[in-house]
Amino acid sequence: MRIHLIAVGERMPAWVDAAYAEYANRLPAECSLILKEIPAVKRGKNADLARIAETEGARMLEAIPKDCLVVALDEKGRSFSTAELSRRLDEWMHLGRDLALLVGGPEGLTDACRARADLVWSLSPLTFPHPLVRVILAEQVYRAWSLLRGHPYHRE
Repeated sequence: MRIHLIAVGERMPAWVDAAYAEYANRLPAECSLILKEIPAVKRGKNADLARIAETEGARMLEAIPKDCLVVALDEKGRSFSTAELSRRLDEWMHLGRDLALLVGGPEGLTDACRARADLVWSLSPLTFPHPLVRVILAEQVYRAWSLLRGHPYHRE
């Protein structure tokens, strides 16, 4: 299974790229993590933020590969423990489909992105900077996979 992390924003700080790559590179081919960056629309002083979010959301939807299970990351979504996420990952891997994780820009995801999602997932009730979400997602996917495989990375 390939996991497509579709996220708004390009040119992340070096620490974000390095941390993301650290966890993404640990994952085996059976559960590979592929980052697809969606260019953020420039935000000026009097920017129409709703229009910007719609543009970015449409680009995200276009980037979803055919026949993917779609999971939208949103603070109003469902939370999972590590064990629950690991079980979900196992279910997703057995579906025989790729997975797309949608991470919006500063304005979050549009209603269209949430409507397209098969599941809406909340990492936390806290608000994280969008670059950090990439790192957290990569680490949590790796942790869930390591738990499934009995790897010592995750200790309960």
